[in-house]
Amino acid sequence: MLHIYTTIIKESLSFALHSLWSNKLRSFLSLLGITVGIFSIILVFTLTDSMERNIKTSIESLGSDVVFVQKWPWSFGSDYPWWKYMNRPNAKFKELEYIDRRLSNIATPAYTINLIPGTFKYYNNSVTNANVQAVSHNWSQLRVVDFDKGRYFTEDESNSGRAVALIGSAIADGLFGGIEPIGKYIKVKGIKLKVIGVFKREGESLLASTSLDNQMIIPINYARNIVNIDDERLNPTLMVKPKIGIAFEQVESELKSVMRAARKLKPSQDDNFALNKITLISKGLDTFFGILTKAGWLIGGLSILVGGFGIANIMFVSVKERTNQIGIQKSLGAKRYFILTQFLFESIILTFIGGALGMLIVWLLTILLSGTVGFNLFLSSSNIFLGSVISITIGIVFGLIPAINASKLDPVEAIRTGI
Repeated sequence: MLHIYTTIIKESLSFALHSLWSNKLRSFLSLLGITVGIFSIILVFTLTDSMERNIKTSIESLGSDVVFVQKWPWSFGSDYPWWKYMNRPNAKFKELEYIDRRLSNIATPAYTINLIPGTFKYYNNSVTNANVQAVSHNWSQLRVVDFDKGRYFTEDESNSGRAVALIGSAIADGLFGGIEPIGKYIKVKGIKLKVIGVFKREGESLLASTSLDNQMIIPINYARNIVNIDDERLNPTLMVKPKIGIAFEQVESELKSVMRAARKLKPSQDDNFALNKITLISKGLDTFFGILTKAGWLIGGLSILVGGFGIANIMFVSVKERTNQIGIQKSLGAKRYFILTQFLFESIILTFIGGALGMLIVWLLTILLSGTVGFNLFLSSSNIFLGSVISITIGIVFGLIPAINASKLDPVEAIRTGI
């Protein structure tokens, strides 16, 4: 029985391939619609997946298990009372010490500010619009940090506010090129800072502020000599991370109580701070990318539908042209399922080749555009599988009716009609 089915499949494939090869131009025009459709939908999914991975990787580098104490919450919507949040106080450096005393057994806190971007200089070399972030000593325990050269601040350097700095790879390349940067002094707005560490290259990110490549990190106790570290314009932020073995929810709950105590809020008063988490951004991103995915299905679906009707039309023409051949095959004993399989395979092969071409074009675009769009483009195996399944499904759906019609032809009438 298996041998019979194998023979039927081989012969059906042979007839289908012969027919497609004999009508090259028609075959090409038929698969063009499917190629455009699969290209459209897989391109949208590829862009969406690549953007999503880039953004989520960048966000998670900030710490997926970190609570950010800030003035503004990371949630938006029609019921967002911005006028109430605007009157809230900012996070303050003294609150870091208060939190540390009360949560030292279960959590590690840190304090950060973002200084105004400036120009960095090393002799005649300069880098413009580089970001400067001032951090408390525990910052490295809350943020994923890898060094290419050098080291992090010592506790003494952090507490005493030494004029030392950590720089990103883009800054190091721009200022020093092939020169060893560790131990060199760079100028920022007339201030000299000694480079003690260079971060490993993280690559481009759609969220530029999350990448360390173009950032300088300095001790918060040095920054307080030149700026007001509690200034709202510097986006002061308290960060708290649970210690190993401590539940995130426990830290979040106790942090809320500690912050209310630090700000002397009465039980009847609302919180005047926001406890932000990476999950809040992730939920918003899931909604956003869900909309993009639906848009991809709509754009690609219309193209595929048009291509599918083109396949059906060509298959009806193919059946009509080969009516005489069908009659001869049936008169020689060919069964209905053999005729049906023959035309169905022809339809599936057409759509599969069209889909493969569409995905090949997408893959080539990911290679050509990865260096120009600001993030890594990739064609995932799941999208390749999806494109293949859609192609084969279109071949079955739009080729089935022509194949059934061909299988139902009366052999005598078919031979007579084809003469």
